Amino acid sequence: MESAKLPFKRVLLKVTGEAFCDKGAQGIGFGSVRHLASEIKGIANLGIEIAVVVGGGNIFRGSEASEKGMDRVSADNMGMMATMINGLALQNALEEMDCDTRMLTAIDIHQLAEPYVRRRAIRHLEKDRVIILAGGTGNPYFTTDTTASLRAMELGAQVILKATKVDGIYDADPMKVSTARKYKELKFIDVLRDNLKVMDAAAISLCMENDVPIIVFDMTVTGNIKRVLLGEKIGTIVRGK
Repeated sequence: MESAKLPFKRVLLKVTGEAFCDKGAQGIGFGSVRHLASEIKGIANLGIEIAVVVGGGNIFRGSEASEKGMDRVSADNMGMMATMINGLALQNALEEMDCDTRMLTAIDIHQLAEPYVRRRAIRHLEKDRVIILAGGTGNPYFTTDTTASLRAMELGAQVILKATKVDGIYDADPMKVSTARKYKELKFIDVLRDNLKVMDAAAISLCMENDVPIIVFDMTVTGNIKRVLLGEKIGTIVRGK
């Protein structure tokens, strides 16, 4: 199928650290990483340009360490390093599948990855390379959700795909509340007003100002990323209009 027939040409995929570990575990589960890589390769094969922002919560969460008394800047720097570990794991898995990949990082660590430069990243996308964006924004106090929104704007992505282990956005935690109601569609202002835990307020506000939709879906179901990009109504879409 040619990319011209698809709803999106260039997308940004935000992957939480949970996607890198096995259920109920921490660290890196190589089966989970291979599953994620296989899903990404599947949409790259459609001719869609894809940038992946990786989280690091399976290894270290800066916010949790800060709440326990650690200096916030040090904690966030450690969290950004965790995203690099995940990025390298994903890059290796993709390359094992013969998927042309580049990892770019907001923190200078040239022995392992290229520095993030907007024009260079766009050029990689134009050459049909999957790019992995690690290191957050390179600054403390900013989440990888904010990184995803920022990079989506910089790279001209048409949509942000928020890959989670839940099949959309609910009015309560579906893992704890059996009567939780799933939303099929929301507006950005609804997410901010109701304080729904989709992405942080800065990330939502940036998407709202630039009219870039967010689709939240369950990435653990094989083929779901491709279904979303083929236009199937999966998960919850957040947009302005």
